Amino acid sequence: MSRESDFYLRRLHSLLGIIPVGLFLTQHLVINHFATRGEEAFNNASNFMGNLPFVLFLEWFVIYIPLMFHAFYGVYIAFTAKNNVQRYGTFRNWMFLLQRITGVFLVIFIAWHIWETRIQKALGAEVNFDMMAEILSSPFMLVFYIAGVIAATFHLANGLWSFAVTWGIAQSPNSQKIVSYITILAFLVLSVIGIQALFAFV
Repeated sequence: MSRESDFYLRRLHSLLGIIPVGLFLTQHLVINHFATRGEEAFNNASNFMGNLPFVLFLEWFVIYIPLMFHAFYGVYIAFTAKNNVQRYGTFRNWMFLLQRITGVFLVIFIAWHIWETRIQKALGAEVNFDMMAEILSSPFMLVFYIAGVIAATFHLANGLWSFAVTWGIAQSPNSQKIVSYITILAFLVLSVIGIQALFAFV
């Protein structure tokens, strides 16, 4: 692969990680958080999203295709990246390594989540509160989903920092420090939203 091709593919990978994948993750966590208001509130929110106009077009061209490119190219980046935390154990080097680790884990987690929900829906099951409650009734699956939420929110928040630097939004050390605080806050808020939703199903 030429340097120019790699440059543009990495830029596309970075952009899709925020828009639309990052926006979808945020929306997905917020919809799930309706479970904290009860079964009916979650089912109504879920049904509203499932009955949007052109829902299949939206799912494929706004979610699945961008997500698949981001995931598969991300795996390529993860396994070709040179991690040097043993020699240079700086905060950003650790964030770089954790971004790759969470990315690989998320490919597994998201594939399993799609199998348990979207694929089962295609096979005739109903995606609702009861489905998630049954999935999360297993302590192993609850821990797996908590790990998935934390990995996803970290990956998005840390990716947002990288996006701001890569795209020239945060160039100075001071601006990068400010973006670090913002992304840490985003990670904490989204993690709380996601984990509260999981426990609402238990």
